[in-house]
Amino acid sequence: MSDVKDTSTAPERAGQLPAQSPPVDPAETAAAGEKAAAGGRLSWWHGDAGEGARRNLALIGVLAALIVIGALTRSDLYSNPDWVWDNVLSILKLASVVGVVTVGMTFVIIGGGIDLSVGAIVALAGVWCTTVATQSYGAGGMIFSALTVGLAVGLVNGLLISYGRLVPFIATLAMLVAARGLAAEISDKQTQVSDNNFINGIASTNLLGIPLLVYILAAVVAAGWVLLNRTTFGRRTVAVGGNPEAARLAGINVKRHTLLLYALSGLCCGIAAIMLTAQANSAQAAMANLYELDAIAAAIIGGTLLSGGRGTIIGSLLGVVIFATITNLFAINGLSTEAQNMVKGGIIVAAVLVQQVQFRSLTQFLNRNRLTTT
Repeated sequence: MSDVKDTSTAPERAGQLPAQSPPVDPAETAAAGEKAAAGGRLSWWHGDAGEGARRNLALIGVLAALIVIGALTRSDLYSNPDWVWDNVLSILKLASVVGVVTVGMTFVIIGGGIDLSVGAIVALAGVWCTTVATQSYGAGGMIFSALTVGLAVGLVNGLLISYGRLVPFIATLAMLVAARGLAAEISDKQTQVSDNNFINGIASTNLLGIPLLVYILAAVVAAGWVLLNRTTFGRRTVAVGGNPEAARLAGINVKRHTLLLYALSGLCCGIAAIMLTAQANSAQAAMANLYELDAIAAAIIGGTLLSGGRGTIIGSLLGVVIFATITNLFAINGLSTEAQNMVKGGIIVAAVLVQQVQFRSLTQFLNRNRLTTT
């Protein structure tokens, strides 16, 4: 076999070689890296990823504005630092029960559903755990009963919606009526008094000067934040709410996950029932009235989309605190509940409009401005 010799000339071989890059200045490389990093941080803040942070800052701004209004309208009260601290604790205590319910509601709405029965579930769990038979088992029996009832009713909602193929609005509306009726039947339309000192003491106990109810709210919020942002369950919740069919094709059991979301909401209602029973030292079928509207409104204010697929636990918490602050502001100024409800309704409408228009337009404007600057 004959050897193959390279007969190409030197100039031809030079043309076949890849062109060499010019020398790179290390200073220019470092500057480019810093610029790219700064641009990445800027794009995170201006883009969709920073929308939650922007919204939370806006909510904090609203909260600060409410405090300023309170200070201007009742300067005699806000001039007392001790009163201000006690008032802050009162607002947090007022927000604690609805805040726990809102955590469960946030998961359900992010998952593409809605739960109109949360107030009725709180009432049913509260009435069930304050029956004479249940109280005979002590505080442990009352807590176990409330959590079990809330979880069970949530599972029934989930079964009707995921496997029964009922529309969430219809299924939970039916449960609202049924749970209120069952609570009235169990209590015989009477107020049931809690005789357990441990349960009653939950609302009056302070740790390091902060009510125990606030610690319970903080624990539920922290658990909900971790579950939504640091676990597979949270990622699946967002996926199911954003596009159920795509989530199913990706291997997620959408029906089972929907069932778990409503079970989680029911569990939060069971916790809230213990907290509300502790505050009133009693339970009745009419307790937790319109809690479902408060929880939905707080979640919407916090940036949770009613269509599903987006929401934050911190935003929902800020929404609850804002509503509690409004209630407190109207109370210290002696204004009527009717005016308070009208203000809340206006805030809800404004929040929905903001979801649909403002942040999408702001993102597009910032993207165009960034491209123009570049």
